[in-house]
Amino acid sequence: MNKRAVRNLDLGYSCLIVLLLIEQALVFLSVYQNQTYPAWAFGASVGALAAMAAGYWLPAGFSVVIAFLFFVSYFVWQTIYGFNEVLQVAWILIIPANLMTASFVRNRIIRMKRILGRLNALKDQNPVIDLQTGLGNYDAFADALLKQSTLASRYNNKYGFSLALFKIDFLPLVMESVGAGRYSQFLVEISNTMQQQIRNEDSKFSIDNGRFLILCPLTEHAYFSAVVERVKTAMMNLSFEDKNGAPIKLVVRASLMHFDKEQLDLFAHADQLIAALDRRTEVDLVAEYV
Repeated sequence: MNKRAVRNLDLGYSCLIVLLLIEQALVFLSVYQNQTYPAWAFGASVGALAAMAAGYWLPAGFSVVIAFLFFVSYFVWQTIYGFNEVLQVAWILIIPANLMTASFVRNRIIRMKRILGRLNALKDQNPVIDLQTGLGNYDAFADALLKQSTLASRYNNKYGFSLALFKIDFLPLVMESVGAGRYSQFLVEISNTMQQQIRNEDSKFSIDNGRFLILCPLTEHAYFSAVVERVKTAMMNLSFEDKNGAPIKLVVRASLMHFDKEQLDLFAHADQLIAALDRRTEVDLVAEYV
């Protein structure tokens, strides 16, 4: 989000609140000095509120024109009547201040709505990577898979990639042990553990039901199984305490797959590929004896 726009919006609201406090203080001061509330003070109060409403609802151009006309009228009025009381002058100056401040706040709100709308549109269109964990979601995986499959099919003899799926068994029990409040930190630790075992150019993703994926370009098929085993072992040896302070023990199943041009249709559909990898985790018997 645009931090400058947020600061400007905060500044506008702060100025508006300060103006309201000043107006309230002027009302109390006028009543204290005169023991009455004169008609001009009431008219100035109504004018200040009307100016605030006009500045908030009218376009900025109209607000500028109204403020300019008000200042011209004020100087003409001051020349004719020549009021010298501080309270009267302060009230007259607060009216255009309300107008311009409310207009400023309105413009910032409109700009913030546009920024949020664009961010939501980008969120719907573009793959998402969680900034806290660094894990991509399903859309990010599908996008990366499409790009890697295109490169691998185009340069079949020179380029390839491998991917692996890691599935945490007994996920409901793990989530209950960790607790809802600490599950996000648990994901951060899982992500950091995975990153320590893979290269910086490799990608990692998190999908539903406690399943995690890594996508590794330009890998040697003979050595990738060792990488998968290393990641799985590191995940199962993760040092993390449950909500009662006891260390948790994870059971992780893993499966892997290398790009094969003859299975291009499978790699073109992320959901089918994930389902195939998920089925392969069922034959990971090592996890049965942990």
